[in-house]
Amino acid sequence: MNQLTVRGFGPELAQYIKLLAENEHISLNQAALRLMLKGAALDNSSNLCQLGNALDAFIGSWSAEEAQQFDQQTAQLRQIDDELWQ
Repeated sequence: MNQLTVRGFGPELAQYIKLLAENEHISLNQAALRLMLKGAALDNSSNLCQLGNALDAFIGSWSAEEAQQFDQQTAQLRQIDDELWQ
């Protein structure tokens, strides 16, 4: 197994690696490796857009008021246009 020391990356990247590690429940090393493999197109993932668990951090994050507001603003999207389904 190879070892590499990486220096000179900024605080934004460090924060992103930490966030990825926390969200995926993996080590910082695994998070950094995942990002490097993805950046080098060596991660063997398909080119299709996959949602996966990218939105997990948002589950349960809305207040009751925010959820109600969202439901009100999207209510018309749940209306079925009978003419389109004939």
